[in-house]
Order: sequence, then C-alpha cells, then structure tokens
Amino acid sequence: MSERIVRSGEHPSSRLIDEYARGDVAMAADTVWALEAHLETCAPCRSDLAASVATEAPDLTALLGTVRAGLEPQLDAAVRAPSRRYRPRWVSTWLTPVMAPWLAMTGIVTLATLLLDAIASPPFFGGASPLVPIAPVLPLFGVAASWSRGLDPAYELTASTARSGLPLLLRRTTAVLAVVLPGLLVGGWLTGTMTAAQWLLPSLAFTSTALALGSVVGVTRAATGLAVAWGVVVVTPAWATGHVPLALELVLESDRLPLWGLLLALGTGAVIARRNAYSTL
Repeated sequence: MSERIVRSGEHPSSRLIDEYARGDVAMAADTVWALEAHLETCAPCRSDLAASVATEAPDLTALLGTVRAGLEPQLDAAVRAPSRRYRPRWVSTWLTPVMAPWLAMTGIVTLATLLLDAIASPPFFGGASPLVPIAPVLPLFGVAASWSRGLDPAYELTASTARSGLPLLLRRTTAVLAVVLPGLLVGGWLTGTMTAAQWLLPSLAFTSTALALGSVVGVTRAATGLAVAWGVVVVTPAWATGHVPLALELVLESDRLPLWGLLLALGTGAVIARRNAYSTL
C-alpha cells in the first residue's frame, strides 16, 4: 500500500486512515511514513483524517478539545509575530536555520587546509600538499555534523516528521557536498598537487560508505569512525615518516580509481537497500 501511495499518487483508503487515526501499532513503518508524507500535501485526506479521529479516537478528540479550551484565552491575548519575508520553497526544503553553523564549520575546515598548505614546511609533509591526505575524508566532517543531535536543537522535532529519514539525510549530505567539493576543486587548482579524480571519487566513496554504515551504527558515528580510521591507517604513519606521497600512492593513484568506484557503488546500493532504516535513527 505504501508503494502505491508514494509512486502513483493514489489516495489512501478510508480503512488505512482509520487505522492511522486509532494508532494501530500493527501498521508497517514504511506505510506510516508514506501516509504521513501524503497527508502533508493532500488537504482532502487531512479532512478525512480529522473526521476519522472524531469517530475512531473519541478520547483523543476530547483531549484536544480540553487543550484547545485552555489555550484559546492565551492565544487571543498573545501578540502576533511580524510576518516573515518571503522565501522560495526550495530554501525551506533544502536549508534550515541550524544548517548554517555546520556548513560554516565545513567551509572553515576547507579554508584551514588551504592555509596549512600555504604555511606548512615541505619536509614535514614529505613535500606534498596537506590537501592530498585530507581531501578524501573532508566531506565526512560535514556529514557527521549535519546529523548530530548536539548541533541540532530541534532534533526531536525533526526526527518526528514524516520526511525525517533518508530524504532529509540526502538533502543535508548534498548541502555538505555543495560546500566542500567546490572548495576542494579550487584548492586542487591552486596547489596544483592533485587532480579532481584523485579526491572526487574517494570523497564520494567515503560519503556513501558513511551513509551505508550509518543505517546500522548512526551516521555521526560512521562518518567519525571512517575519518579516524583513515587518519590512523594512512595519514598519521605518512606524516610520521615524512613520506606522504609514498603512503598515499597505493590508495589515491589512478590505478586504484576502479576500486573507489566499486566502493561508491556498494555504498550506494547499501543505502538503497536499507532506505527504511533511516527513519528510525
């Protein structure tokens, strides 16, 4: 039933709406998600739901009436807030007020890496730009921050919405990549030490893997764990020995791009296969 609602745009049956109004615990999670997503954009179905609540859940109707009676005097006395300026719908769909801090943090990390490249001593990095070892995992910092409870004061409210699962996660991840990838592209051009192929495919592969593992352990933990593992296994030994190019040669050279492409495909496939798990994170 959920697939029919989402894909064909059909209206849910009155039986399904009645079950939802009663709070039937036997309803599948994907069915509830599809129904709530449909109700967001369908006024007639919301009217049917209101009528169903009145007949199927009289206790809830009575509770709402009591709350409304208690709030009406306070709402009448409240001062109306000034109307906000018009914003295009896509802004509300892709951006939220809490996104600004972690997008700014991601941009600052990118700029700090470029600054480090400008002031770092070549022998310390083995003559290579610090952008080379950092670029593949740089998007992970933004992905981890974008799905962190601590950085989103409206986390509980966001998590309870109908579109709090994979669609919201993909929008936030896309916003991170839109900030990070142009910065890396400019940084690679300015430093002249790496081509787009050396960091773009690994970056996307790490991002998809973080999202795939996030369906099991949480996106923030997965992204943080991958970044730490990359630092421990690849970056730290390379910096300690002063041979960054040699250490990264095995993982970032052109001959390894098919392996990164395979990792990207596997991660994307895992995200699609476990798409329903993100609504319960």
